[in-house]
Amino acid sequence: MSQLFVRTGIHFSSCQQALEHIGEEMLAKGVVHETYPQALIEREANFPTGIALENHAVAIPHCEAVHAKSPAIYLIRPDNPVLFQRADDDGEIAVSLIIALIVENPTAQLKLLRRLFSELQNPNTLDALLAASDDDLATLFRKTILESEPCAQV
Repeated sequence: MSQLFVRTGIHFSSCQQALEHIGEEMLAKGVVHETYPQALIEREANFPTGIALENHAVAIPHCEAVHAKSPAIYLIRPDNPVLFQRADDDGEIAVSLIIALIVENPTAQLKLLRRLFSELQNPNTLDALLAASDDDLATLFRKTILESEPCAQV
């Protein structure tokens, strides 16, 4: 099970600043290797993670599993949207929620990404995460994203 770290009430002037913050925080928490901060920044530069959803946008920065010590998710709800490069084109998008993934198993990373995309496609899920109180955000994320059962195949 991934550790979940949550941060709200923080301001970033750029996605670079947000990525640097993620790198420093995850190093301080001991869940990544010293190589993680730079690897995260380089991967975001080569493979941007800003994703437009129905009403909002999210970013899911991550890097190769070799930089992780233990699985974790760092969920950040900044005070103001942060501009990230879009994953699907060359433009930028204002991101309201940053979900940094630290995964040490590539198969687990793929499953987690699929679940995230599936749950975040539901506008109600993202609206609820953005509206949740600071105290309820971690619990809500855990319930709706991490513990939700994928739909059964018919």
